[in-house]
Amino acid sequence: MAAARDPPEVSLREATQRKLRRFSELRGKLVARGEFWDIVAITAADEKQELAYNQQLSEKLKRKELPLGVQYHVFVDPAGAKIGNGGSTLCALQCLEKLYGDKWNSFTILLIHSGGYSQRLPNASALGKIFTALPLGNPIYQMLELKLAMYIDFPLNMNPGILVTCADDIELYSIGEFEFIRFDKPGFTALAHPSSLTIGTTHGVFVLDPFDDLKHRDLEYRSCHRFLHKPSIEKMYQFNAVCRPGNFCQQDFAGGDIADLKLDSDYVYTDSLFYMDHKSAKMLLAFYEKIGTLSCEIDAYGDFLQALGPGATVEYTRNTSNVIKEESELVEMRQRIFHLLKGTSLNVVVLNNSKFYHIGTTEEYLFYFTSDNSLKSELGLQSITFSIFPDIPECSGKTSCIIQSILDSRCSVAPGSVVEYSRLGPDVSVGENCIISGSYILTKAALPAHSFVCSLSLKMNRCLKYATMAFGVQDNLKKSVKTLSDIKLLQFFGVCFLSCLDVWNLKVTEELFSGNKTCLSLWTARIFPVCSSLSDSVTTSLKMLNAVKNKSAFSLNSYKLLSIEEMLIYKDVEDMITYREQIFLEISLKGSLM
Repeated sequence: MAAARDPPEVSLREATQRKLRRFSELRGKLVARGEFWDIVAITAADEKQELAYNQQLSEKLKRKELPLGVQYHVFVDPAGAKIGNGGSTLCALQCLEKLYGDKWNSFTILLIHSGGYSQRLPNASALGKIFTALPLGNPIYQMLELKLAMYIDFPLNMNPGILVTCADDIELYSIGEFEFIRFDKPGFTALAHPSSLTIGTTHGVFVLDPFDDLKHRDLEYRSCHRFLHKPSIEKMYQFNAVCRPGNFCQQDFAGGDIADLKLDSDYVYTDSLFYMDHKSAKMLLAFYEKIGTLSCEIDAYGDFLQALGPGATVEYTRNTSNVIKEESELVEMRQRIFHLLKGTSLNVVVLNNSKFYHIGTTEEYLFYFTSDNSLKSELGLQSITFSIFPDIPECSGKTSCIIQSILDSRCSVAPGSVVEYSRLGPDVSVGENCIISGSYILTKAALPAHSFVCSLSLKMNRCLKYATMAFGVQDNLKKSVKTLSDIKLLQFFGVCFLSCLDVWNLKVTEELFSGNKTCLSLWTARIFPVCSSLSDSVTTSLKMLNAVKNKSAFSLNSYKLLSIEEMLIYKDVEDMITYREQIFLEISLKGSLM
């Protein structure tokens, strides 16, 4: 008689915990060849980001937080036009060739794209998405460690080649005890997760070849007819990407990146990471070296994967509806990539008991760290991680989340808020759904609900300074207008930006914004005061935030003001890492390891 099968959520949690334990055993240990990745490479947008990433990698290796004996690299995009994660992939291939010559054709390589400025989650802007702290582990895990843990089985079952992933998502899966995900077929191999049709509109969707097996298993190897990038629901049906629930039963199907997928709903299979064998990587490298310089953004998913499979057609190359910025060369470049890759196979590893989580926005960050019981259970996320803290209240299923921070026992943090790398004094109260990062608040302060407060160390004229960005967690920093007369369309903490400028006694001039004067946004607005101490910086920015909230005047005229864009140019990575290290040592000395 067959053994009773664990419910999908139990097997998913157990599989995840096994991977975390295995990675924990490798931290700080010298790994044997074939036991782990040969190379772990992270992409960076510019030299400033490259320096920040290298400094953090160096610290992690020094503290033995990563497996040793692995080559860790940061590959920076060339200066000039944005090239997207597809362009970054091509650039990384060239870097590997320069560093290793023909040797890299025998390596297993993990390539993590982390080159953006994280405008939707700005507490990751200064030090990078891949170094986002998680409420997990001792010492605490960042996204890098979590990725390495979740992919712990991959190198052992992978032919030489490159696994491509992004820095702000988490893939969890469970398969049979004696099964392994194999990346051993020619061409490309992608992971696929069952998802609702709504989720499919914001992801890549696989059109799989027919499948004979009547019973769906946790792990299936399928071939893909074609790949659709962010298709409409109508297109999913048109190209036969939609699967009917049919013979799926609750025991068979755990669901993917979905809260809204019902057992009787139609569903699709969506993408996450993909692998390309060495031959395909060399083909892309030869193409990149032939074209020389890229001047448009290429998407590694939309522009590489859509060219694959026997059903791929050239039509998608002219569809720029999903492109943020349409460059004149984009269509031509897409067509060249299509003809280069056409005929290359796309294999799909279907993971029917899997979850895909994206943590790239303030909303997602707060939800998954304070409210979502699924991820908390699967990963073992904690409300308090490596911190000195007061009692944490819980309210309607929400808790606050404290990561590597020191809080006075008399301060209060409302449920739904996250505090990381910060010190909060006795008279500090934090409202609901706030994000506090890298801050030092000793004096009496009340942070209104839905506040975002993140402090940066700056190096200006060889002097150490500080600035704190403060706004609403729901503010859209990416929204831009073309003229000064249109800045009334921008909103700061839910208030018309023009009204905020009146409150702060600031004039509407071109000097109010940094960078491109036809792309005016909260990201480029010079509104954040530069101060000589970290605590003054936070206090001053909170005053400007509360002035808007309370409709009371607070003049910023006497301060040197920077935009977030400029804060990242002046950032002093070393001082920010030192500040985090001081908190780490103080917590360690007090023995409050949670």
